[in-house]
Parts: sequence; C-alpha cells; structure tokens
Amino acid sequence: MDLFTSLLMGSAVAAGFYMAWNIGANDVANSMSTAIGARALTLKQVIIIAGILEFAGAVLVGSHVTETIRKGILDNSIIGNPQTVALGALSALLGASIWITLSTWKELPVSTTHSIVGGLWGFGLVLWIRSGEDPIQWFTLGRVFMSWILSPLAGAFIAFLVFKGITYFIFNSKNPIKSTRIYGPVLIGATFFIISTSLLTKTNLGRIILGEQNTFSKASLLSLPVFAMGYLAGYLVIKYKLGTVESDNYLERIEGMFRKLQIITSCYVAFAHGANDVANAIGPVAVVINYIYYGTVGATVEVSPWILSLGGLGIVVGISTWGYKVMKTVAFKITKLTNTRGFSVDFGAATTVLIASKFGMPISTTHTVVGAVVGVGMARGLEAVNLSVIKDIVYSWAFTLPVAAGTSAGIYMLLTTFI
Repeated sequence: MDLFTSLLMGSAVAAGFYMAWNIGANDVANSMSTAIGARALTLKQVIIIAGILEFAGAVLVGSHVTETIRKGILDNSIIGNPQTVALGALSALLGASIWITLSTWKELPVSTTHSIVGGLWGFGLVLWIRSGEDPIQWFTLGRVFMSWILSPLAGAFIAFLVFKGITYFIFNSKNPIKSTRIYGPVLIGATFFIISTSLLTKTNLGRIILGEQNTFSKASLLSLPVFAMGYLAGYLVIKYKLGTVESDNYLERIEGMFRKLQIITSCYVAFAHGANDVANAIGPVAVVINYIYYGTVGATVEVSPWILSLGGLGIVVGISTWGYKVMKTVAFKITKLTNTRGFSVDFGAATTVLIASKFGMPISTTHTVVGAVVGVGMARGLEAVNLSVIKDIVYSWAFTLPVAAGTSAGIYMLLTTFI
C-alpha cells in the first residue's frame, strides 16, 4: 500500500468514525429524548441503554451491503471513475459531519441522512460543472426535499391523534380504570406489532428471517402473533396492576403503564436507529476501502464487520459525550412531556416511519420525531409549544442541504487540487 492509499484509507476511517460520533451526538435524540422529557429515564440511564442498543443494532443487524451513493442521489454510470467516486464519498462524509457538528453545538436536531444527501449533492454539482454531464438524480433529490416537509407533518398528525385518542377514551371517560383495561391491551399489542413489523422491514434482521424477498406483507403477517401475545400480556398486567376499582392514585398508575410502554418504544427506536443509520457513517468508508483493495466501485459494496463495529463505537462515543445537547432540546424546550405524551410521540413517529417504508417514501426520522413532539404539544393548544425553538429548528433543516452541499463541494475541490 503506497503513501496515497494509506492516507486515503486513514482519512476515510477517521471521517467515518467522526460521522458516527455525530450521529450519536445528534440523531440519538430521536429515540431517547421523550423518555428523558417524561422522566421515564434519567440521562445516565439513557446514555447506557442507548449506547448498548445502538451498538448492538449497528453490529448485529446493520446491513453488510451498502449503496455506493446513498439514496441514489447520483448516477454512478455517469461518474465512471472509481477514484472520483471514492473521493466524492469522502468529501460528502466530511461535509455532512461538519454541518452536524455545528448543529449539535447549537443544540439543534438535524437529519443525518439529509446531511449526507446534501454532501453528495455538492459533490455532484462540482462534477457537473467540470464535465458538463449532470450526474444528479433530481427526481430523487426532490423526493428527499419533499420528505423535509411531509415527515414532520405526518408525525405531528399521527401523534396528535394518538394523544387525543388516549385522552378521550381513557382519561376523559367515566371510569378510566375500566377504559384502560379495555383499550390498554390494544395499545400494547399495537406497539409490539409496529416494533416487530418495523424490525422485519427496515433492518437486516428481516432479510435473515424472511430471506431476500422480504416484503411488508410478510413482515406484517409474521407480526400478527406478536400483536396477540402483546395484547394478552397487556391484559394480564393491567388487570393485575390496576385492579378494577379507582383509587386516589389511579391516574398515576395509568401513567405508569405508559411509562413502561414509552421505555420499550424508545429502546426499539435506538436499536433500529443503530441498524439503519450507521450506513450514513460507514457506507462511504466501505466505498473508499473497496476502491483501495479492488480498484472498482459498483452500485453496492460489501461492509466488513470491523467497519460496522467502527460505526457502532462512534455512535456510542457520540452519545456519551455530546448526546445530551440535542436530547435536552427535544425533551424540554419544545413542549412539556408526560409519559402519555411521550408514548404518543414514539408511537406516532414509529407508525409514520413504518407507513412511509410501506409506500417507499423517503422520510427523516429526526423530522418525524420533532413533528410528533409538536403534535402532542398542539393537542393542548398553540400556547403549549415553544414557537421560537421550532423556528430555530426549521431554519436548521432548511440550511442542511445547501450548507452540507457547499462544504462537501469545497472539500472535494481541495482534495482534487492536490491529487
């Protein structure tokens, strides 16, 4: 291995770890912020639990095959030269990472997927200017941009409905204990159904269990027994814990049930997040290493277990160091959260992401979760939502694509000047 390839490989590994650190520092707020905001878990507990689950998700069920160009933003056949693809992937990774670091420093939740897409877009613009051939898949980029708008709206709408439904059918009923015994098992069964279907649909686990031809229908069918078991377990637990007669602390006991559900959904999101979003960090690393060892870069590349471990470790370090920054914003600064509201956020966000995956729609988990938090806040009236914080978050989302693109373009031009 000569000096150039050694430097390229070392830079790719360092950049991949840096991006994984950013994912842990910013994106993990998707899974655990509501648990902190509702006092279901402490910050220390969240760091430990999220660290373990994110690493496990990345290493155990993270995909061993990744797209060369994430989300199909650029046309590989037009780019052609494998070295160009490798340098572009590295530039996109660094451009996205720098933007996420700045956002985390300002305690603003941004989409790591949108950041890496922006980085690739910037790389593609430089190629277009230099060669005259446009490698950018504008329709795909447009779909990503649409998800910027649709994700928070869908998350807010579903979380709003879930919270309103819980309030109407349980808390505002004549007999909340009786209503909880009726509707509680349904919510518990539905929670486990969504978790099971999502894990089988959105992670490598589905390919392991259902084969390469796994579909949403197959995953849903296999998850029906999970719903039944969740319903039965929920019925028995609620009957034992709540009893049949209301007491002075019955509202607290009902909230306690949602506290446990909220912890379960938060843990699922952390595990699934590690499995899915680790590709944003290690995908470009795999591209560079594939180029170094084989001299070619296909539409997809193999991801070695050690690269997955690198991504998982970076996420854990990110959670442990700066993870509290964005969690604090989502947990406390947008609206006040209780266990019921936190569960509504997690349930609404998970449902939104699952429905989007069914229809093949690109969607941002970050935008969905923030939208869901706003949705449960809006259920109590506009005054329950901190609009100044929402404004800052929306601005950061609007800047994600152009800033990541500009930074990536600058890095790519700098790299190609000296190579």
